[in-house]
Amino acid sequence: MSNSNDTFVFTRENYKLMIIGLVVVFLGYILMVGGASDDPTKFSPTIFNAQRLTVSPILIIIGFIIEIFAIMKKPKQQD
Repeated sequence: MSNSNDTFVFTRENYKLMIIGLVVVFLGYILMVGGASDDPTKFSPTIFNAQRLTVSPILIIIGFIIEIFAIMKKPKQQD
């Protein structure tokens, strides 16, 4: 038994945008990793570079915005 309204909630375009958003978020987290010192008694100033404090949080926020857009985007109506 099949209805004529058998449609998926998301289209292929939604899934592509979701994957792009996940890749951007993952890239942001990858850029945030590191900066640790080999010796735990010594301070390492590399944890305060622009990559970890500015670039990676911005990438993570952009990735989440892409994810929200991918979920909220309506499919095109077919006549």
